[in-house]
Amino acid sequence: MKVLNLRCANGHGFEGWFGSDDDYMDQNGRGAVECPLCADKLITRMPSAPRLNLSGARETPATPTAQAEARPADLQAAWLQTVRELMAKTEDVGDRFATEARRIHYGETAQRGIRGQATAEERAALQDEGIETVTVPLPAALKGPVQ
Repeated sequence: MKVLNLRCANGHGFEGWFGSDDDYMDQNGRGAVECPLCADKLITRMPSAPRLNLSGARETPATPTAQAEARPADLQAAWLQTVRELMAKTEDVGDRFATEARRIHYGETAQRGIRGQATAEERAALQDEGIETVTVPLPAALKGPVQ
């Protein structure tokens, strides 16, 4: 199994696991590899170093300044975790989002968290009615089953 460091055109870094270099080249050439954050399919392979397990070797402790700095990979992981929680705690109402948001707002149905799709015009109309919405782009990888 080959673990490759990959990056999309938007600069998001992530790992990909492939049976071989040829598997990666084939899947990437067919557009089957996509960024888990933005679903971009323009993926490039980044240089990576082999991982060595040196027993007895110790990492040098991080300085307090280094601990306070957020790394891009940590930010990506936190964002993905937040999106997963959002999906777990809300009901997907699809393109009925505006209708369901109004029904909840006007007390026609029980209060609950919902998510779905709405056009810019629908979102503007909801805002005019005093119904707050938040637009959260979902990566294609999270729209289906997540492993």
